[in-house]
Amino acid sequence: MKNKLKNSPQLLGYFFAFGATAIWSGNFIIARGLNESIPPISLAFWRWFVAVIILFPFAIKNLIANRIIIRKNILYLTITAILGVTIFNTLIYLAGHTTTAVNLSLISISFPIFIIILSRIFYKEHITRYKAIGIVLVLIGVVLLISKGELSSLLSISFAIGDIWMLLAAIIFAIYTLLLKHKPKNLDLLTFQLSTFIIGLIFLFPFYIWENADTHHIQYEIKTILSILYVGIFASLSAYILWNSAVNKIGATNAGMIYYTIPLFSGFLAFIFLEESIGLLHFYSLVLIISGILTATYTSKEKK
Repeated sequence: MKNKLKNSPQLLGYFFAFGATAIWSGNFIIARGLNESIPPISLAFWRWFVAVIILFPFAIKNLIANRIIIRKNILYLTITAILGVTIFNTLIYLAGHTTTAVNLSLISISFPIFIIILSRIFYKEHITRYKAIGIVLVLIGVVLLISKGELSSLLSISFAIGDIWMLLAAIIFAIYTLLLKHKPKNLDLLTFQLSTFIIGLIFLFPFYIWENADTHHIQYEIKTILSILYVGIFASLSAYILWNSAVNKIGATNAGMIYYTIPLFSGFLAFIFLEESIGLLHFYSLVLIISGILTATYTSKEKK
């Protein structure tokens, strides 16, 4: 009984990570499916606007009560908000204009490798032989994917720019996930989320104005509105709360293990809703990426 109680927080953490991953899978479908209906920055702006409106009534009381803590940690909150709110998902929606939903999801799961690399740089964590092999395997998988199986294309840089935006988004998300380790302990999760959502939205607003002045008028059809509500309520609010809770309970590396199921969900949804083809190239890339990640995380588990 004691072992069950001791393990229950970890089980809950894995459940939270799985829930966030399942929800985020739909985000890649929307990023690709709405690429002609709404510009990327506008989609990101309305996503976070909806998230703030929904969360506001539940967290405003604590936000006001914790204003002193927020002021003391404003630099940390600002950096976290810019990376996790302003930049990360905007890059995903930007990438969705020039690459497939399957590619988006496959490249996104390379982010745990960047956690290992950044942990070495900033926390001096040792990169073992297994981690090094894992990093190489993941890099091969990603390169195979973005070059569409033709490595010679790398010399002429003819791969989709969306793949590069998604790779950059994966690096940003790795940094964001590592920053969650430093969340002020006396700041509750809902207050943390609302404060970062608001700050990130403020930094996103000027780019939203610029984009709308420079692009065609957005047609807010039923499909567009429902998609915005999905990414605002579920992919933003629900998934971020689940993910941050998972990282707090089981750590960034273990949560990342669940994140690898994204291509399975996204690939299936892309096949059903977007009629995207899934070929052997995607399968080989997935095998290389997952094999690399499992190899890279093997020794850390062994030491435990």
